[in-house]
Amino acid sequence: MRLVHSFKFYCFGCAIALTLGCSGKAKHGLLANSVSQSPPFVFNVDPASVGSVTGSVHFTGKNPARKPINMSEDPACIEAHHGKAYDESLIVSPSGSLANAFIYIEKGLEGKFEVPTKPVTIDQKGCWFRPHILGIQNGQVLQVMNSDPVTHNIHPMAQVNREWNHSQGPSETPLSRKFLKAEIMIRVKCNIHSWMHAFIGVLDHPYFAVSKDDGHFEIKNLPPGTYTIAVWQEILGTQEQQITVIPGKNTVTNFTFKGR
Repeated sequence: MRLVHSFKFYCFGCAIALTLGCSGKAKHGLLANSVSQSPPFVFNVDPASVGSVTGSVHFTGKNPARKPINMSEDPACIEAHHGKAYDESLIVSPSGSLANAFIYIEKGLEGKFEVPTKPVTIDQKGCWFRPHILGIQNGQVLQVMNSDPVTHNIHPMAQVNREWNHSQGPSETPLSRKFLKAEIMIRVKCNIHSWMHAFIGVLDHPYFAVSKDDGHFEIKNLPPGTYTIAVWQEILGTQEQQITVIPGKNTVTNFTFKGR
């Protein structure tokens, strides 16, 4: 009789052990799944500690002559420019200021930044892409418009993101697209009008700018730290500098490209 009771007790103990073992594995699996599926860290910028970066982009040497564009294949495009149109790949002011350079924080930012809900717009106006250079965050909506009386085609030739192209007639509903990965820079062309092109810089943070006609740029609300800041120009290439941003202060940095 004692032997029977001992056997029953032994089986009961095994059942408890197996139950605990399975329960432990289940909890472990649940924990692993919860970790792997946890949302990415979103960096919250403290407004009280941010700084800014300002500067200018310059060009030295003989100012390049603007190249005329032949739009004779489309009378509506000629009319939009009153018969004279010039390439925008390299725009230098008489004082040497360089417009349409893309400036951005290349290294030093960690974490994920919230994606803006407001879309970035590119328009096809005067048989040009406007603006010629623009920046956007990955996941942010790019809104494509056509303000011209002619049909255009927008064709971002992405290498990291998905390449796509879409024809858009006059007054058609704006297109909405997204780029899901960072990519510097995406060339955009129109398959109908060969002279039309633009560039889009896609970043996983909001710290970028485009130099104005006077070469000036500004990047606001940058968390304090040491960064690599870069400038990209479609003809002249890329330059980099190291900067340190101090809370409540403005860091000034300038770039100079030499003429070829």
